[in-house]
Amino acid sequence: MYKVNLLNNIKSKKLELFNTEKYTVGVELEDHHALMLRSAKIHDMVFGNELLCIARAGAGYNNIPIDRCAEEGIVVFNTPGANSGAVKELAICALFLSSRDIVGGIEWVKTIVSEGDNIPALVEKQKAQYVGPEVLEKKLGVIGLGAIGAKIAEAALGLGMDVYGYDPYISVNAAWNLSASVKKVDDLDAIYKNSDYISVNVPYMEATKHFINKETIAKMKPGVRIINAARAELVNDDDILAALESGHVSCYVTDFPNAKTAGAKGVIAIPHLGASTPESEDNCVSMAAAQIIEYIENGNIINSVNLPGAVLPRMANDPRICIIHDNIPDMISNITWVISKLGLNIENMLNAGAKDKKVSYTILDVDKLADGLEDALAKVEGVTKVRIIK
Repeated sequence: MYKVNLLNNIKSKKLELFNTEKYTVGVELEDHHALMLRSAKIHDMVFGNELLCIARAGAGYNNIPIDRCAEEGIVVFNTPGANSGAVKELAICALFLSSRDIVGGIEWVKTIVSEGDNIPALVEKQKAQYVGPEVLEKKLGVIGLGAIGAKIAEAALGLGMDVYGYDPYISVNAAWNLSASVKKVDDLDAIYKNSDYISVNVPYMEATKHFINKETIAKMKPGVRIINAARAELVNDDDILAALESGHVSCYVTDFPNAKTAGAKGVIAIPHLGASTPESEDNCVSMAAAQIIEYIENGNIINSVNLPGAVLPRMANDPRICIIHDNIPDMISNITWVISKLGLNIENMLNAGAKDKKVSYTILDVDKLADGLEDALAKVEGVTKVRIIK
Protein backbone atom coordinates (compact mmCIF):
# COMPACT_ATOMS: atom_id res chain seq x y z
CA MET A 1 0.00 0.00 0.00
CA TYR A 2 1.42 3.36 -1.06
CA LYS A 3 0.91 6.44 1.13
CA VAL A 4 0.22 9.89 -0.33
CA ASN A 5 0.65 12.66 2.23
CA LEU A 6 -1.35 15.85 1.64
CA LEU A 7 -0.31 19.35 2.65
CA ASN A 8 -2.30 22.62 2.37
CA ASN A 9 -5.64 20.99 3.23
CA ILE A 10 -6.20 19.54 -0.24
CA LYS A 11 -9.75 18.20 -0.44
CA SER A 12 -10.49 17.94 -4.16
CA LYS A 13 -12.86 15.23 -5.37
CA LYS A 14 -10.12 14.33 -7.87
CA LEU A 15 -8.28 12.54 -5.06
CA GLU A 16 -10.64 9.70 -5.93
CA LEU A 17 -8.23 8.94 -8.78
CA PHE A 18 -6.11 7.08 -6.23
CA ASN A 19 -7.26 3.46 -6.08
CA THR A 20 -8.06 2.76 -2.43
CA GLU A 21 -6.77 -0.79 -2.84
CA LYS A 22 -3.31 0.55 -3.70
CA TYR A 23 -3.13 3.95 -1.99
CA THR A 24 -3.78 5.53 1.38
CA VAL A 25 -4.33 9.27 0.97
CA GLY A 26 -4.42 11.63 3.95
CA VAL A 27 -2.65 14.16 6.15
CA GLU A 28 0.24 13.62 8.54
CA LEU A 29 0.96 10.16 7.15
CA GLU A 30 4.28 8.77 8.28
CA ASP A 31 6.63 6.89 5.95
CA HIS A 32 4.80 8.32 2.94
CA HIS A 33 5.80 7.53 -0.65
CA ALA A 34 4.45 10.73 -2.21
CA LEU A 35 3.72 14.30 -1.18
CA MET A 36 1.08 16.52 -2.75
CA LEU A 37 1.06 20.21 -1.89
CA ARG A 38 0.18 23.68 -3.08
CA SER A 39 2.07 26.58 -1.51
CA ALA A 40 3.48 24.93 1.62
CA LYS A 41 7.20 25.75 2.00
CA ILE A 42 9.15 22.55 2.55
CA HIS A 43 12.76 23.66 2.11
CA ASP A 44 13.56 22.61 5.68
CA MET A 45 11.56 19.40 5.60
CA VAL A 46 13.47 16.17 6.18
CA PHE A 47 12.51 13.54 3.61
CA GLY A 48 12.32 9.87 4.48
CA ASN A 49 13.93 7.11 2.44
CA GLU A 50 10.48 5.95 1.32
CA LEU A 51 9.65 9.22 -0.43
CA LEU A 52 9.61 8.74 -4.19
CA CYS A 53 8.03 11.92 -5.50
CA ILE A 54 6.55 15.32 -4.69
CA ALA A 55 3.72 16.80 -6.74
CA ARG A 56 3.06 20.53 -6.67
CA ALA A 57 -0.61 21.15 -7.52
CA GLY A 58 0.25 24.32 -9.43
CA ALA A 59 2.85 25.68 -11.80
CA GLY A 60 5.34 27.39 -9.46
CA TYR A 61 7.75 25.29 -7.42
CA ASN A 62 10.05 27.72 -5.60
CA ASN A 63 8.59 26.39 -2.31
CA ILE A 64 10.30 23.03 -2.94
CA PRO A 65 14.06 22.28 -2.71
CA ILE A 66 14.26 20.77 -6.17
CA ASP A 67 18.05 20.44 -6.28
CA ARG A 68 18.17 18.63 -2.95
CA CYS A 69 15.35 16.38 -4.10
CA ALA A 70 17.33 15.44 -7.22
CA GLU A 71 20.35 14.64 -5.06
CA GLU A 72 18.16 12.39 -2.89
CA GLY A 73 16.50 10.70 -5.86
CA ILE A 74 13.09 12.32 -5.35
CA VAL A 75 11.16 13.38 -8.46
CA VAL A 76 9.37 16.73 -8.25
CA PHE A 77 6.36 17.37 -10.49
CA ASN A 78 4.36 20.50 -11.22
CA THR A 79 1.10 20.91 -13.13
CA PRO A 80 1.72 23.42 -15.94
CA GLY A 81 -1.44 24.62 -17.61
CA ALA A 82 -3.85 23.07 -15.12
CA ASN A 83 -4.77 26.46 -13.66
CA SER A 84 -4.18 28.46 -16.84
CA GLY A 85 -7.85 29.18 -17.45
CA ALA A 86 -8.34 30.66 -13.99
CA VAL A 87 -5.18 32.80 -14.14
CA LYS A 88 -6.07 34.00 -17.64
CA GLU A 89 -9.46 35.20 -16.41
CA LEU A 90 -7.86 37.07 -13.52
CA ALA A 91 -5.30 38.67 -15.84
CA ILE A 92 -8.03 39.88 -18.18
CA CYS A 93 -9.93 41.23 -15.17
CA ALA A 94 -6.73 42.99 -14.11
CA LEU A 95 -6.45 44.47 -17.59
CA PHE A 96 -9.80 46.21 -17.16
CA LEU A 97 -9.14 47.19 -13.55
CA SER A 98 -5.83 48.80 -14.53
CA SER A 99 -7.41 50.73 -17.37
CA ARG A 100 -10.48 52.20 -15.70
CA ASP A 101 -10.54 53.12 -12.02
CA ILE A 102 -13.33 50.69 -11.24
CA VAL A 103 -11.90 49.80 -7.83
CA GLY A 104 -11.56 53.45 -6.83
CA GLY A 105 -15.10 54.18 -7.97
CA ILE A 106 -16.56 51.28 -6.04
CA GLU A 107 -14.70 52.26 -2.88
CA TRP A 108 -15.93 55.87 -3.24
CA VAL A 109 -19.56 54.74 -3.55
CA LYS A 110 -19.23 53.02 -0.16
CA THR A 111 -18.45 56.40 1.41
CA ILE A 112 -21.75 57.98 0.32
CA VAL A 113 -24.20 55.31 1.47
CA SER A 114 -25.63 57.70 4.06
CA GLU A 115 -26.63 60.22 1.38
CA GLY A 116 -29.79 58.32 0.51
CA ASP A 117 -31.72 59.87 -2.38
CA ASN A 118 -28.80 62.20 -3.14
CA ILE A 119 -26.62 59.30 -4.26
CA PRO A 120 -27.56 59.38 -8.00
CA ALA A 121 -26.78 63.09 -8.28
CA LEU A 122 -23.50 62.68 -6.39
CA VAL A 123 -22.54 59.80 -8.67
CA GLU A 124 -23.14 61.86 -11.80
CA LYS A 125 -21.03 64.67 -10.37
CA GLN A 126 -18.15 62.44 -9.25
CA LYS A 127 -17.91 59.80 -11.98
CA ALA A 128 -15.49 61.82 -14.11
CA GLN A 129 -12.84 61.18 -11.44
CA TYR A 130 -12.78 57.49 -12.40
CA VAL A 131 -12.53 57.76 -16.18
CA GLY A 132 -10.08 55.48 -18.00
CA PRO A 133 -9.33 54.34 -21.56
CA GLU A 134 -10.87 51.40 -23.39
CA VAL A 135 -8.59 48.51 -24.27
CA LEU A 136 -9.88 48.25 -27.84
CA GLU A 137 -7.03 48.76 -30.35
CA LYS A 138 -4.51 49.30 -27.55
CA LYS A 139 -1.24 47.36 -27.49
CA LEU A 140 -0.69 44.53 -25.01
CA GLY A 141 2.77 43.04 -24.50
CA VAL A 142 2.74 39.48 -23.16
CA ILE A 143 6.07 38.38 -21.71
CA GLY A 144 6.07 34.59 -21.55
CA LEU A 145 3.90 32.58 -23.96
CA GLY A 146 3.45 29.40 -21.97
CA ALA A 147 0.08 27.90 -21.05
CA ILE A 148 -1.09 31.07 -19.29
CA GLY A 149 0.56 33.75 -21.42
CA ALA A 150 -0.75 32.20 -24.65
CA LYS A 151 -4.30 32.20 -23.32
CA ILE A 152 -4.00 35.81 -22.21
CA ALA A 153 -2.75 36.73 -25.68
CA GLU A 154 -5.64 34.92 -27.35
CA ALA A 155 -8.21 36.53 -25.04
CA ALA A 156 -6.75 39.99 -25.68
CA LEU A 157 -7.00 39.43 -29.43
CA GLY A 158 -10.68 38.70 -28.90
CA LEU A 159 -11.00 42.08 -27.19
CA GLY A 160 -9.66 43.79 -30.28
CA MET A 161 -6.21 44.50 -28.87
CA ASP A 162 -2.94 44.56 -30.78
CA VAL A 163 -0.90 41.84 -29.08
CA TYR A 164 2.88 41.49 -28.95
CA GLY A 165 4.43 38.33 -27.50
CA TYR A 166 7.95 37.51 -26.30
CA ASP A 167 9.22 34.09 -25.28
CA PRO A 168 12.66 32.80 -26.36
CA TYR A 169 11.87 29.37 -24.84
CA ILE A 170 8.41 28.80 -26.29
CA SER A 171 7.63 25.11 -26.69
CA VAL A 172 6.56 23.57 -29.96
CA ASN A 173 3.09 22.79 -28.59
CA ALA A 174 2.64 26.34 -27.33
CA ALA A 175 3.78 27.75 -30.67
CA TRP A 176 1.28 25.61 -32.57
CA ASN A 177 -1.56 26.76 -30.31
CA LEU A 178 -0.69 30.46 -30.56
CA SER A 179 -2.60 32.59 -33.04
CA ALA A 180 -0.66 33.95 -35.99
CA SER A 181 -2.18 37.33 -35.11
CA VAL A 182 0.12 37.61 -32.09
CA LYS A 183 3.15 39.63 -33.15
CA LYS A 184 6.07 37.54 -31.89
CA VAL A 185 9.15 39.62 -31.15
CA ASP A 186 12.72 38.50 -30.48
CA ASP A 187 13.68 41.51 -28.37
CA LEU A 188 12.09 42.56 -25.10
CA ASP A 189 12.72 46.18 -26.00
CA ALA A 190 10.03 45.83 -28.66
CA ILE A 191 7.56 44.91 -25.91
CA TYR A 192 8.62 47.83 -23.75
CA LYS A 193 8.64 50.34 -26.59
CA ASN A 194 5.23 49.49 -28.06
CA SER A 195 3.01 48.29 -25.23
CA ASP A 196 0.29 50.27 -23.48
CA TYR A 197 -0.21 47.28 -21.16
CA ILE A 198 2.29 44.59 -20.16
CA SER A 199 1.44 41.19 -18.69
CA VAL A 200 4.34 39.34 -17.05
CA ASN A 201 3.97 35.55 -17.21
CA VAL A 202 7.42 34.05 -16.66
CA PRO A 203 8.44 31.52 -13.98
CA TYR A 204 10.30 32.81 -10.96
CA MET A 205 13.93 31.75 -10.57
CA GLU A 206 17.15 33.50 -9.70
CA ALA A 207 17.58 34.68 -13.29
CA THR A 208 14.13 36.32 -13.35
CA LYS A 209 14.23 37.94 -9.93
CA HIS A 210 13.25 41.63 -10.32
CA PHE A 211 12.70 41.05 -14.02
CA ILE A 212 10.77 44.33 -14.01
CA ASN A 213 13.01 47.04 -12.52
CA LYS A 214 13.96 50.66 -13.00
CA GLU A 215 16.07 49.88 -16.07
CA THR A 216 13.32 47.97 -17.87
CA ILE A 217 10.64 50.43 -16.75
CA ALA A 218 12.66 53.29 -18.23
CA LYS A 219 12.31 51.61 -21.65
CA MET A 220 8.51 51.45 -21.39
CA LYS A 221 6.00 53.89 -22.78
CA PRO A 222 4.97 56.65 -20.34
CA GLY A 223 1.66 55.72 -18.72
CA VAL A 224 2.13 51.97 -19.19
CA ARG A 225 0.01 49.62 -17.08
CA ILE A 226 1.69 46.47 -15.71
CA ILE A 227 -0.03 43.22 -14.70
CA ASN A 228 1.73 40.60 -12.57
CA ALA A 229 -0.29 37.45 -11.97
CA ALA A 230 2.80 35.23 -12.03
CA ARG A 231 5.11 35.79 -9.02
CA ALA A 232 5.71 38.69 -6.62
CA GLU A 233 9.49 38.53 -6.95
CA LEU A 234 9.42 39.21 -10.69
CA VAL A 235 8.87 42.92 -9.98
CA ASN A 236 11.12 45.16 -7.90
CA ASP A 237 8.69 46.79 -5.47
CA ASP A 238 10.77 49.89 -4.83
CA ASP A 239 11.25 50.54 -8.53
CA ILE A 240 7.60 50.06 -9.45
CA LEU A 241 6.46 52.35 -6.61
CA ALA A 242 8.90 55.03 -7.75
CA ALA A 243 7.59 54.73 -11.32
CA LEU A 244 4.02 55.05 -10.08
CA GLU A 245 4.95 58.13 -8.08
CA SER A 246 6.57 59.76 -11.11
CA GLY A 247 3.64 58.82 -13.35
CA HIS A 248 5.75 56.80 -15.77
CA VAL A 249 3.63 53.78 -14.77
CA SER A 250 -0.10 54.49 -14.53
CA CYS A 251 -1.11 51.35 -12.64
CA TYR A 252 0.38 48.16 -11.28
CA VAL A 253 -1.88 45.17 -10.67
CA THR A 254 -0.34 42.40 -8.59
CA ASP A 255 -1.81 39.16 -7.31
CA PHE A 256 0.81 39.12 -4.54
CA PRO A 257 0.34 41.93 -2.01
CA ASN A 258 3.06 42.62 0.54
CA ALA A 259 4.00 45.26 3.09
CA LYS A 260 5.17 47.67 0.38
CA THR A 261 2.46 47.26 -2.24
CA ALA A 262 -0.68 46.72 -0.19
CA GLY A 263 -2.46 50.05 -0.09
CA ALA A 264 0.16 51.89 -2.17
CA LYS A 265 -1.12 54.58 -4.52
CA GLY A 266 -1.49 53.28 -8.06
CA VAL A 267 -1.36 49.63 -6.97
CA ILE A 268 -4.32 47.27 -7.26
CA ALA A 269 -3.43 44.41 -4.93
CA ILE A 270 -5.43 41.21 -5.40
CA PRO A 271 -5.13 38.59 -2.61
CA HIS A 272 -3.54 35.79 -4.66
CA LEU A 273 -6.74 34.72 -6.40
CA GLY A 274 -5.13 33.58 -9.66
CA ALA A 275 -5.86 29.88 -9.27
CA SER A 276 -8.62 30.21 -6.68
CA THR A 277 -11.43 28.50 -8.55
CA PRO A 278 -12.86 25.04 -7.84
CA GLU A 279 -12.20 24.08 -11.46
CA SER A 280 -8.55 25.08 -11.24
CA GLU A 281 -8.00 23.24 -7.98
CA ASP A 282 -9.59 20.09 -9.38
CA ASN A 283 -7.51 20.32 -12.57
CA CYS A 284 -4.28 20.72 -10.61
CA VAL A 285 -5.05 17.83 -8.25
CA SER A 286 -6.13 15.63 -11.14
CA MET A 287 -2.88 16.24 -13.03
CA ALA A 288 -0.75 15.84 -9.90
CA ALA A 289 -2.48 12.58 -8.97
CA ALA A 290 -2.01 11.19 -12.49
CA GLN A 291 1.71 12.02 -12.38
CA ILE A 292 2.18 10.37 -8.99
CA ILE A 293 0.34 7.24 -10.09
CA GLU A 294 2.23 6.97 -13.37
CA TYR A 295 5.58 7.31 -11.63
CA ILE A 296 4.85 4.96 -8.74
CA GLU A 297 3.25 2.24 -10.84
CA ASN A 298 5.21 2.50 -14.10
CA GLY A 299 8.27 4.63 -13.37
CA ASN A 300 7.30 7.14 -16.06
CA ILE A 301 8.15 10.81 -15.42
CA ILE A 302 5.79 13.49 -16.73
CA ASN A 303 6.20 17.22 -16.04
CA SER A 304 9.14 16.93 -13.68
CA VAL A 305 11.05 20.09 -12.79
CA ASN A 306 14.20 18.39 -11.53
CA LEU A 307 14.52 15.19 -13.56
CA PRO A 308 14.16 14.52 -17.27
CA GLY A 309 10.85 13.50 -18.74
CA ALA A 310 10.76 9.80 -19.55
CA VAL A 311 7.87 7.66 -20.76
CA LEU A 312 8.41 4.03 -21.77
CA PRO A 313 5.22 2.07 -22.54
CA ARG A 314 4.94 -1.29 -20.81
CA MET A 315 4.37 -3.87 -23.52
CA ALA A 316 4.27 -6.88 -21.21
CA ASN A 317 4.36 -7.81 -17.54
CA ASP A 318 8.14 -7.74 -17.44
CA PRO A 319 9.73 -6.38 -14.27
CA ARG A 320 10.85 -2.77 -14.63
CA ILE A 321 14.03 -1.23 -13.21
CA CYS A 322 14.11 2.54 -12.67
CA ILE A 323 17.44 4.21 -11.93
CA ILE A 324 18.23 7.83 -11.10
CA HIS A 325 21.92 8.47 -11.66
CA ASP A 326 24.60 11.00 -12.53
CA ASN A 327 24.95 11.98 -16.15
CA ILE A 328 28.54 10.82 -16.58
CA PRO A 329 30.40 8.58 -19.08
CA ASP A 330 30.04 4.79 -18.84
CA MET A 331 26.91 4.88 -16.64
CA ILE A 332 24.76 2.93 -19.09
CA SER A 333 27.45 0.37 -19.81
CA ASN A 334 28.09 -0.12 -16.08
CA ILE A 335 24.38 -0.58 -15.40
CA THR A 336 23.83 -3.02 -18.26
CA TRP A 337 26.97 -4.94 -17.29
CA VAL A 338 25.49 -5.63 -13.84
CA ILE A 339 22.22 -6.80 -15.37
CA SER A 340 24.00 -9.02 -17.88
CA LYS A 341 26.27 -10.50 -15.23
CA LEU A 342 23.20 -11.63 -13.28
CA GLY A 343 21.90 -13.45 -16.34
CA LEU A 344 19.05 -11.07 -17.18
CA ASN A 345 17.95 -9.97 -20.63
CA ILE A 346 16.94 -6.36 -21.33
CA GLU A 347 13.66 -6.37 -23.26
CA ASN A 348 13.20 -2.59 -23.51
CA MET A 349 15.14 0.46 -22.40
CA LEU A 350 15.02 4.26 -22.22
CA ASN A 351 17.61 6.75 -21.02
CA ALA A 352 17.00 10.48 -20.65
CA GLY A 353 19.18 13.32 -19.41
CA ALA A 354 18.08 16.46 -17.59
CA LYS A 355 18.51 19.87 -19.25
CA ASP A 356 21.29 20.79 -16.82
CA LYS A 357 23.10 17.58 -17.86
CA LYS A 358 23.75 16.66 -14.23
CA VAL A 359 21.12 13.98 -13.70
CA SER A 360 19.93 11.12 -15.89
CA TYR A 361 17.14 8.62 -15.60
CA THR A 362 17.11 5.12 -17.03
CA ILE A 363 14.21 2.68 -17.37
CA LEU A 364 14.87 -0.96 -18.21
CA ASP A 365 12.38 -3.78 -18.71
CA VAL A 366 13.97 -7.17 -18.04
CA ASP A 367 12.78 -10.73 -18.58
CA LYS A 368 13.11 -11.70 -14.91
CA LEU A 369 14.60 -10.64 -11.60
CA ALA A 370 17.61 -12.01 -9.74
CA ASP A 371 18.65 -12.04 -6.10
CA GLY A 372 20.84 -9.08 -5.20
CA LEU A 373 19.91 -7.09 -8.32
CA GLU A 374 18.85 -3.91 -6.53
CA ASP A 375 21.86 -3.90 -4.21
CA ALA A 376 24.26 -4.54 -7.09
CA LEU A 377 22.87 -1.64 -9.10
CA ALA A 378 22.88 0.67 -6.09
CA LYS A 379 26.63 0.04 -5.68
CA VAL A 380 27.41 1.34 -9.18
CA GLU A 381 29.26 4.64 -8.81
CA GLY A 382 27.01 7.57 -9.68
CA VAL A 383 23.72 5.79 -8.96
CA THR A 384 21.39 7.78 -6.67
CA LYS A 385 18.33 5.58 -6.42
CA VAL A 386 17.22 2.19 -7.74
CA ARG A 387 13.62 1.06 -7.80
CA ILE A 388 12.17 -2.19 -9.09
CA ILE A 389 8.54 -2.31 -10.19
CA LYS A 390 7.13 -5.84 -10.50
